[in-house]
Amino acid sequence: WESCSANCVMLGRRILSHARCVRLRLHLQANSFTSWTSLPEEHQMIQQMARTFAETELMPIAGDCDKEHRFPTEQVKQLGELGMMGMAISDEWGGAGMDYLAYAIAMEEISRGCASTGVIMSVNNSLYCAPVAAFGTDAQKAEFLTPFASGEKLGCFGLSEPGNGSDAGAASTTATVDGDSWVLNGTKAWITNAHDAHAAIVFATTNKSLKHKGISAFIVPTDTTGFSVGAKEDKLGIRASSTGNLIMEDCRVPKANLLGQEGEGFKIAMWTLDGGRIGIAGQALGIAQASVDCAAKYALERKAFGAPISKLYAIQLKLSQMECRLQAARLLTWKAAIAKDRKEDYVKEAAMAKLCASEAATFCSHQAIQILGGMGYVTDMPAERYYRDARITEIYEGTSEVQHLVIAGRLLKEYEAVACAMPAAPKRS
Repeated sequence: WESCSANCVMLGRRILSHARCVRLRLHLQANSFTSWTSLPEEHQMIQQMARTFAETELMPIAGDCDKEHRFPTEQVKQLGELGMMGMAISDEWGGAGMDYLAYAIAMEEISRGCASTGVIMSVNNSLYCAPVAAFGTDAQKAEFLTPFASGEKLGCFGLSEPGNGSDAGAASTTATVDGDSWVLNGTKAWITNAHDAHAAIVFATTNKSLKHKGISAFIVPTDTTGFSVGAKEDKLGIRASSTGNLIMEDCRVPKANLLGQEGEGFKIAMWTLDGGRIGIAGQALGIAQASVDCAAKYALERKAFGAPISKLYAIQLKLSQMECRLQAARLLTWKAAIAKDRKEDYVKEAAMAKLCASEAATFCSHQAIQILGGMGYVTDMPAERYYRDARITEIYEGTSEVQHLVIAGRLLKEYEAVACAMPAAPKRS
């Protein structure tokens, strides 16, 4: 495995060098995404690099990491060396200088190998590095972005609380000014990377009377006095990633650690989650693809009634439905990533991608177990792990119900804009 790892890192460095020279040209001369016949060459190289790493470094250890609740420390370090812990961050700040399409593709391949590693990568890329890059000062980027985008350190994102999840504007964590410092008090819940992170972006109320406009964002090093982490959650899936509470008791950070402007926290959180949904869609696609791989291979090998079960219409129907949902969700995810890269409004597209990809992951993993039968229910095969890992993708970074609200809200606004631009209908006498 050491030889494979070294080869992966060397391949990754060559690809990054090539990608930086050409700045990952998207070749988007065509107006329609549907005119594409294949990914651009640079993205195919990223895909192959991530796939090779997943197959050689992640698949062999994913089952054991899941059973032992073991954080894949060495593999995460290698992801940093490959440039995948800050993929869309400028190389000026330690990142790979790629685009979101490359990120979505890499997320799928890494998560196909190990969904836990996928979410660790996603949180650092989407939820930590992205907002620091977008809203941070140069001084903040030097201290709190460069070592994180390069994979030297790991970040996390503190928004949810024990009393609120989807209601992000109801933050009970507070931050008050005391001299040259902000003093934070409160608890954040369900935080991925909690026990392994070196810094957290924490959202706290600085002016309660302004409601969601009174929320601000802070960069909090995890070794700050007054900052602690609760017990590790014993989760259904993604068990190799750490999840727990962030606890702040008179946690004092410098005023310079305010991210963006005071009162911009809610805006920063929503902006961050929109991009993060593309990452989670990629993770869900990886789980769905792994489920299809597992089910199709088993169907070809398993014999019943004197022939492989792949000959049975019931099995073919399941595989067909799995593949259709997977491919449709993948195209939605790529479309959302391209819209973000083009600096277009991608909020609806990201929500649709996350919704459809997460539901595809749940469906495909469920059907994989049905195709495997008893073998799908035991840990000898990875199908049961895919099923457990898939479930969270419909919950974090916005539940499926929240995605429907986002999609419908944006859709209705589009129709309202069209209606306002159209002449009034003639009145009937």
